[in-house]
Parts: sequence; C-alpha cells; structure tokens
Amino acid sequence: MVTQVHARQASPTEVKSGTRRAQGGTGADDAVFFQGDGERQSPETTIRLLASYQATSGVTSDSYSLGGTVEELEHVMARYLGKESALFVPTGTLANHLAIRKHCATRGQALVPEQSHIYRDTGDSIARLSGIQLVPLAQDRPGPTAGEVRDALDRVATDRVPSPAGVVVLESPVRRQMGRVISYEDIQTITTLCRERGVATHLDGARLFMMAAATGVSVQAYSALFGTVYVSVCKYLGAPFGAILAGTREFIDGLYHDRRMFGGSLPAAWMAAALVLQGLPGFEERFGAAMTRARHLFSALNHLDGLRISPLPDGSNIVPLRLDAGVRREALSQRLVEHGIVLPMEGGTDTEIPLTINTTILRRNPDELLDAFAHALQGCG
Repeated sequence: MVTQVHARQASPTEVKSGTRRAQGGTGADDAVFFQGDGERQSPETTIRLLASYQATSGVTSDSYSLGGTVEELEHVMARYLGKESALFVPTGTLANHLAIRKHCATRGQALVPEQSHIYRDTGDSIARLSGIQLVPLAQDRPGPTAGEVRDALDRVATDRVPSPAGVVVLESPVRRQMGRVISYEDIQTITTLCRERGVATHLDGARLFMMAAATGVSVQAYSALFGTVYVSVCKYLGAPFGAILAGTREFIDGLYHDRRMFGGSLPAAWMAAALVLQGLPGFEERFGAAMTRARHLFSALNHLDGLRISPLPDGSNIVPLRLDAGVRREALSQRLVEHGIVLPMEGGTDTEIPLTINTTILRRNPDELLDAFAHALQGCG
C-alpha cells in the first residue's frame, strides 16, 4: 500500500527567512520547491502578473463566468485538449460532478477507482446531490484492469433490478498513490471496452500535464480516449482557483446552467482565466525540461552517502527520497532551506520524503543543487 501524501507547504515567508540566514544564499525568487505541482504565487506576484497580462493582451470581464476572457480560455483549453468545447468551473470537484451527473442521466451508478479524489475526498456529494452511487474498483491501487471493469459491467445482468453504470471514471495520475499513473495501454483497453459496451468515459486528469511529461504521451492523445476530461488550472497553470471540463459540443452546451445550479457560476472569473492564458503557452515544454533536470539531479544524488532516490516505475512527478539511518529529516530540511531548497514539511515518514517536481527546479542548475544537498547532509545525523 502506498502512503497517502498530504504535505504542508512552506510559505514564501518561511523560505525568505531561511535564505536570509545563509551566507551568500539565494533569494526567494530563486528558491526551488520540491512540493506542489506549480510555482506558488504570492498576492504581490499575482497582482504583478495580472498587470503584465492586461498591458500586453488585455482582459475582458465576464458575467457570472460567461463571455470575456473566461470564454477565451475555454476555447484555448478545448484546442489544447483536442475537444470541441470546454467549460470553466471553479473547482475540480464540481468538474467531476457535472461530468458524472450528465453522463449518467437516468442511470444510477458510476464506476470509479477506490483511490480517486471523487470517491475519497468529496464525501458522498454525488450520491447526496445527484442520486448517483459510486461503485469503487481497484482498492489501494491507481486504477482497475480492463477485466475488473468488464466484471463490474457484467454484474448488472445478474441483478434482480438492473442498474447499469452510466460512466466509467479513471483518475491519472493518482495523488493518493504517490502520483502513480495508469499505463496508456491499460487506458486504451478500458476505454475501448467501454465504447463497445456503449458506456461513457471520463478522465479526472487534474494533473494531466504532469502525466504527459512523465510518460511522453501527449495531452491530446490521453484526452482523445475519453468522452470528457477535467484538467485543473490552479494546481500548476498559475490560477488561484479553477478547472476546465472539456468534451463534445453537444455535451458541454447548456452545462453552464448546471454550473449555476450548483453555485459555481462565479460573478467574475476573469482573473483566473487571464493568469492561465498567461502561463499556458510553453508550459508543456517547461515542465518536460523540469522532469529532465530532476532525473539528472536524482541520479547524481544517489552517489551521496545518506540519500537514495528510486523513482516509481509507474510514477509521474512525485519521487520518494529515502534517508539512511544516520540522516534526520528535520535537520536536512532546515539546512536545505538555508540553500534556498524547500522540502515538504509533512507527508511520507521520518525516513522517506515525497519530492514533487515542478518548474521551480529550472531556477538553479543541477550542479548547484547537488552541492547544496551535499553541504546540507553535513551535520544532519
């Protein structure tokens, strides 16, 4: 079983206070965070980025998340995902809910991974608000096999009162499973089975860009296998909130009414949309470069006494850092902060730290980061 990760992130203030203590230390703008999927933005930075985008591209207001820059973002994200249409919603929880609700229509069940966010982290929201039962598959694993999906679909035939599933949901990467991914081949097999059975499919692809960078399979290639896909825009694309639900034009048309019904039509969402439009161009290339740099660094770290890094074979952008018996986690973390490197303060164990790769690793060259770890290891026993 994989340890669940809920790591508290150090604030920019904590990083600044740590880097100020170091002789010749780097500033917070050069800090490398091995936590979180994206670059954390302070209010000051967010305001500066918005002002920059307004000056170069202009921002047009929306009316309860309709029109303006929000609509522009919807069109752009639909193209990125290879879908006909897209809808902006304030949270990923609502994006998944709306997709499952519409796919199921009058059907009362949805097949979901047992470790998925929609099953484990949203209470019984879909059952209580939409009357749809979530049937969990693949306990303690990233996702089900095609055989498990087939058995779940076939089981209905033996029920006294048939209640067929309206949708099969997959989540990948799976945060509760250290960012592990379902293989592209398995996803192909499962979605092909569903098409043959006439059952809709939905991808919880909150971190879809992470998966694409880790596997080399494009975002559009993954998206093409599913009827609908949700992507987060607040985890790593620069927005303070928001998500995109994409699918066919027929599926998305009119769905803004459901968004409003659930209280999700924010009076003004232009700020989030503008920040995403600013951060999206070139992001795939930047994140791919971050993954490459991280792999080189982790390989080099394995030559240091006291540390061992073994990427998960089906992992994405989370890698476990294992500490030898003589290395104390708290001491290592404190010494690295002095070098402008921030590790997760919580999550994992005393001897294993889940490092999350994001684009902040591009702020420093690998040799400098390696030297920082080497110096930090001194006196951590």
